[in-house]
Amino acid sequence: MSKEYDLVILGGGTAGYVSAIRASQLGKKVAIVEKYKLGGTCLHKGCIPTKSYLKTAEIMRYINHASDYGIKTATADFDMKDIVDKKNNTVSTMYGGVQSLMKKYKIDIFEGNGRILGPSLFSPQAGTVSVEFDNGESELLVNQHVLIATGSSPIELPFLKFNQQTVISSDDMMTLNTLPDNMLIIGGGVIGLEFASLLNDLGVEVTVVEAGTSIIPNEQQEISKLIKKEFEQNGIKIYEGLPLSEELVSIHEDSVEVKINDTTTQFDKVLVAVGRKPNTVDIGLQNTKIKSDDKGYILTNDVYQTDDKHIYAVGDVIGNYQLAHVATKEGTIAIEHMFDEKPILLDYLTVPRCIYTNPEVASIGMTEQDAKNKNLNFKKYKVPFKAIGKSVIENNGIGECILIKDIENDKVLGIHMVGAKVTELINEAALFTFMNGSTEELATTIHAHPSIGEVLMELGLKSENRAIHV
Repeated sequence: MSKEYDLVILGGGTAGYVSAIRASQLGKKVAIVEKYKLGGTCLHKGCIPTKSYLKTAEIMRYINHASDYGIKTATADFDMKDIVDKKNNTVSTMYGGVQSLMKKYKIDIFEGNGRILGPSLFSPQAGTVSVEFDNGESELLVNQHVLIATGSSPIELPFLKFNQQTVISSDDMMTLNTLPDNMLIIGGGVIGLEFASLLNDLGVEVTVVEAGTSIIPNEQQEISKLIKKEFEQNGIKIYEGLPLSEELVSIHEDSVEVKINDTTTQFDKVLVAVGRKPNTVDIGLQNTKIKSDDKGYILTNDVYQTDDKHIYAVGDVIGNYQLAHVATKEGTIAIEHMFDEKPILLDYLTVPRCIYTNPEVASIGMTEQDAKNKNLNFKKYKVPFKAIGKSVIENNGIGECILIKDIENDKVLGIHMVGAKVTELINEAALFTFMNGSTEELATTIHAHPSIGEVLMELGLKSENRAIHV
């Protein structure tokens, strides 16, 4: 049995369902093949549930530091089960919303494993999708176009295989009903640091081990150093430049022993957060002309076409920023291109990047090191959040905002922040960057007082040699 569609999408995560909606808006008949749940990792195991946990952690932090705000006595206790229930309710609400959108836009959903087939009686070109269901039955989806949006999965270390008990992934963190007394986090990137931050606020003794020379190495160096300083002041142990190996690790039934700098420590759990790999196994790539790089990421052009021009790929499977908002934009561009809508291409230097730690990190564009690597003539400007009244109220003014400007043409190359609420503030910087704003415009735009956003106005003023508060 077969059905015909203008577009079949492999993967119903954020990129998949947003792309499906855009195609439906263009009058196309669309099907999504998803073997887990609509919303994918972002909704069920990533962005949304972790931010729910981080909100709970933020509340606990405020309570534990109530004296900083003039409150003499404040105490609270919690049951991890209740925190999980709150997370599940949030996810369930949003999941229901996604399902409603699929009905609104008349998008067919096939719950099973999708595989691209080669040329056959149904189609002279590769692309027909076979959907295999749990009951052993299958169905063929004949189409004009395919969009691959199958996402990614946590990478495990060869000497620390996930066992869902003592050695866990970020996916496994979503199902913890009790918190360990202590935890080792391997990997000082975005995922590892967000979990380190929230676990620390919830009373877990946290150790972070990073093989590279610094945590969050792709961010501005000042930000990496400040985050490390704040984490350590909050009791988180951080070891940089410390790759682990099999001889340093011993896995037991209820714990893991790890040798760190000649000292062996026993951990209740080890979270491996060393990155993610593309989900491209068993989706039929061998039946197509599609090429991949040495890490398994699908190769595409700037409108996300593969070497089979009617098959596109977006999101984590193509190896750009592994961010939900990037995946949805890539998906929208792919859809508009495949149906002749002439999309505006994505400039990755206009993409905001956020880390929801305490304090938060947000950035856009080039770092200082990026500019050096490109041999650009630039200048760096800084404004400490201690100069911004609302920030002092929020968290005693911890952090700073940094602007990198090209001296040759006054173009803003990058904006980098660490401090309170900067993951919201970065959206103003994203609009400013997208509109190719000048530092003069940033300096003269009126910002509400008091607001954390005043830091951008002050930064613009400083870059024009007219700073007021610094």
